[in-house]
Amino acid sequence: MISYNTKDWYSVLFHFHRADTIRQLFPLLLLVGAYSFGIAFLEVEVLKLSQNSVLKQISLMHSLLGFAISMLLVFRTNTAYDRWWEGRKQWGALTNNSRNLAIKLAAMLPADDTVNRNFFRKCIHLYAAVLHNHLHRESTRLALDEADHPELDYNRHVPNQVAVLLQSRVQQLYKAGSITGEQLINLNTELQSFTDICGACERIKNTPIPYSYSVFIKKFIFVYTFTLPVGYVFSLGYLVIPVVMFIFYVLASLELIAEEIEDPFGGDPNDVPTEKITENIKLHVAEILT
Repeated sequence: MISYNTKDWYSVLFHFHRADTIRQLFPLLLLVGAYSFGIAFLEVEVLKLSQNSVLKQISLMHSLLGFAISMLLVFRTNTAYDRWWEGRKQWGALTNNSRNLAIKLAAMLPADDTVNRNFFRKCIHLYAAVLHNHLHRESTRLALDEADHPELDYNRHVPNQVAVLLQSRVQQLYKAGSITGEQLINLNTELQSFTDICGACERIKNTPIPYSYSVFIKKFIFVYTFTLPVGYVFSLGYLVIPVVMFIFYVLASLELIAEEIEDPFGGDPNDVPTEKITENIKLHVAEILT
């Protein structure tokens, strides 16, 4: 009987997920394979180079540069993952702060104050929804009922406007005597955290990895891979074709993965699931304040 873990291995190895890099790299892999075959055929069949050819020494360059390219890719991947993880932590904080604000309001507001409870139930979720749209811009935008909040201008910075609505309603409750000064101070932590989280997400979104760094790594991988068959064909023969294709697949996949996760709000399958988190916030806040 196949265990669950074994089934998972079979699924990963023999099923090409839409986020798998081999789908995106397949045309380039064919090009690398054709190029390697051309080099092997030229050196073995046409030029008939001997084992003493100076071209064999090119493999020494790959031995020296192998460590450098591995360190560059490790740094590149770690930097991209740090950005992804920072984005995930910020949305985790948004979830916790939304729950905390709802719990405090549920304890402070009278049970029969349905007007304010419904306002905060909608507005807390609204902040997560508009922040999702603000970060994703044109991709995977959530549909919002603009009629519920006609005072919002969706051509401006919408998260700030929703934060103002929340803060204004809390101030109205304080002036009306519905909450005390201590309770107002107690709510201020969660209210302020919304803007802090938005600013942190904008910092990640609007500060990409320097383009020159990414271009350099791509050129490095290109030169490294396309010089591999020149030297290794003497020891591998035509076997150099699948070997070079596999090496290119590994190196290019690492760079491609880093490109995808360095922007955690890009709408790709590997990005932070902000839409799912927004739905969870809506569910949990409704359970607390209803």
